[in-house]
Amino acid sequence: MTARAADRARYDRATAHLDAPLAIVDLDAFDANADDLVRRAGGKPVRVASKSVRCRALLERVLAKDGFSGVMSFTLAESLWLARSGFEDILLAYPSADRAGFAELTSDPKLAAAVTVMVDDPAQLALIDAARDGGREVVRVCLELDTSFRLLGGRVRVGARRSPLHSPAEVAELARSVARRPGFEVVGIMAYEGHVAGVGDAVAGRPVRSRAIRLMQAAARRELAERRAAVVRAVRAVVPGLEFVNGGGTGSVQYTVAEDAVTEVAAGSGLYLPRLFDNYTSFSGRPAALFAQPVVRRPGVGVVTVLGGGYPASGAAGRDRLPVPYLPEGLRYDPQEGAGEVQTPLLGSAADDLLIGDKVWFRHAKAGELCERFDALHLVEGDRVTATVPTYRGEGRTFL
Repeated sequence: MTARAADRARYDRATAHLDAPLAIVDLDAFDANADDLVRRAGGKPVRVASKSVRCRALLERVLAKDGFSGVMSFTLAESLWLARSGFEDILLAYPSADRAGFAELTSDPKLAAAVTVMVDDPAQLALIDAARDGGREVVRVCLELDTSFRLLGGRVRVGARRSPLHSPAEVAELARSVARRPGFEVVGIMAYEGHVAGVGDAVAGRPVRSRAIRLMQAAARRELAERRAAVVRAVRAVVPGLEFVNGGGTGSVQYTVAEDAVTEVAAGSGLYLPRLFDNYTSFSGRPAALFAQPVVRRPGVGVVTVLGGGYPASGAAGRDRLPVPYLPEGLRYDPQEGAGEVQTPLLGSAADDLLIGDKVWFRHAKAGELCERFDALHLVEGDRVTATVPTYRGEGRTFL
């Protein structure tokens, strides 16, 4: 029996009393992935990205481990909810225009102390001030650096379109703007190199493309390391008491922590290990989060149909954004139907061994987005479900 077949047998036994659709997290795999992130971080703290987890119980589990410290959140409403729930160090990774949220933040000392907001434009400061509604608490601010790799005088750009702040001078000038404005305090810098951390460098069947990605990423890491160090020096000249410099992501942890200027890294997807992280040479892990759909039809030889499963991930549309049938091994989509809203035909010889009511296990393309489809995660240890915990959705929280 292969390791994957053994996993399938365990998951089927653990959930035999449960009807699909359902979602699980294999805690042995989850913990092993967490330990690997800590190992790769080399002693620097890992801030867990909540958008890749979207389950309070699992955020608490990973933060209880040595090597993890703090949450990187994705909306202001989520940040405030987590802070009210007892999480004490929350970095909001994206600018917000949530005026009601800012009014609440600036009126509550506990929330203002727990949450740091992201800023890359003076207009965002003006929006926060206009939303205060009498709130006088000092807002903790993190400045975001654009990490994009620019070639040919900027005519070629590699990387996400995030912050407009690219040079040390631009970031330092915004730091001065914040320092001059009452009610704000710069406490950190963030720089997320998504073109390194979130792009696989071993594309199946594409050796030339894979080599090109590795060469680009190596050059981008060198350029960013120099620029990030210069940015930190420039900002510290304005804000000597800077508390943290955050960088990286699951795919770049060991490279990012090698920079002296970086004090912490962020990671989250590596805990669940969705399919988009299969194509990396820098690390490997164990799939921990899966969902199961029930077989409801057997249309013919080599074909079964499962209920639903059309859960595409965000990003540029493509086959790599679809979940993949994972267990049993050897199933594939019908190219004419793909992953369907209500029914999904699956092809392959493994289909002939499946009966009506059997479970087919899938991996989502991305991590936390799976939790927007399910209100609970069944936590599996060995061949037993040892707990069932709500996702954000299960707690009535759909932040995006």
